[in-house]
Amino acid sequence: MKQFSELTEQQILALAISSEDDDARIYTGFANQLHDNYPSSAHVFIDMAEEEHEHRRLLMSLYQEKFGDYIPLIRRSDVAGFVKLPPVWSISNMSLDAMRKRAEMMELENYRFYKHSAERSKDPDIKKLLSELADAEKQHESIAAKLGDKHLHADAKLDEMDTRKRLFLMQVIQPGLLGLMDGSVSTLAPLFAAAFATANTWETFLVGAAASIGAGISMGFAEALSDDGELTGRGAPIVRGFAAGIMTTIGGLGHTLPYLISDFWTATMLAVFIVFVELWVISWIRYKYMDTPFLRAAFQIAVGGFIVFLAGIIIGNA
Repeated sequence: MKQFSELTEQQILALAISSEDDDARIYTGFANQLHDNYPSSAHVFIDMAEEEHEHRRLLMSLYQEKFGDYIPLIRRSDVAGFVKLPPVWSISNMSLDAMRKRAEMMELENYRFYKHSAERSKDPDIKKLLSELADAEKQHESIAAKLGDKHLHADAKLDEMDTRKRLFLMQVIQPGLLGLMDGSVSTLAPLFAAAFATANTWETFLVGAAASIGAGISMGFAEALSDDGELTGRGAPIVRGFAAGIMTTIGGLGHTLPYLISDFWTATMLAVFIVFVELWVISWIRYKYMDTPFLRAAFQIAVGGFIVFLAGIIIGNA
């Protein structure tokens, strides 16, 4: 995966062309889903798709003028820094409100992409077009206003959330959540393997502390190096790295600290209880911020945690 700062002007235009095509397909898909029940909202998305097609035509014309007919296939998933979202086709029964939020995020991301691309461009023609596209994205009327609250069922309405805040949650909260999940689950096996292999609480505590701190350092570096924050505005890599690393360490230390208790079974029972609390907290955060149904999130986390926990016990008793 390439960093955005490493892309040439030719690659930036190629990425912009494929992105506009992808967005147009998404908006057309939304319109198709809404056609029967919300024809006016479907028409809004059709207009948005046509606008993306027009942007693509402008980009294609300029690209061919500057670089010829061959356009390398570069997509957002090939470049670090873009928002990682589940593919639209994989989401069943997507509500109108969810479509609106997705569209708002796409427009904000496109604005940031064109703005930063224009700032980096040295070719005056490319800079001019990218700046115009950034302005077009910035000046878009609110998707919420276009669609109108009257099109939403009462039980589908959600409190309005500023798009930038939503982007912040996905780009900052998500790394912290991944760190918490990694720390809570990945340290179960070494901790309980040491516990049942030694039946010594102090030695178990040392193993758990080492695993937690080591995982925190690893996750911190991985997050900091994954994205320089230039394109998405996620902030300084070192800040995100510390957030992910600290949450990973906390996730592991939660069920490690009980082994400061000298009695083995008391410490183990308390550690198991804390594991259940950690998994419940992770499930709630996924439900709250990642739009994952709570029961599904709890089941996924519980199954993964139980498998790792069981592996630790089996290894410890080997």
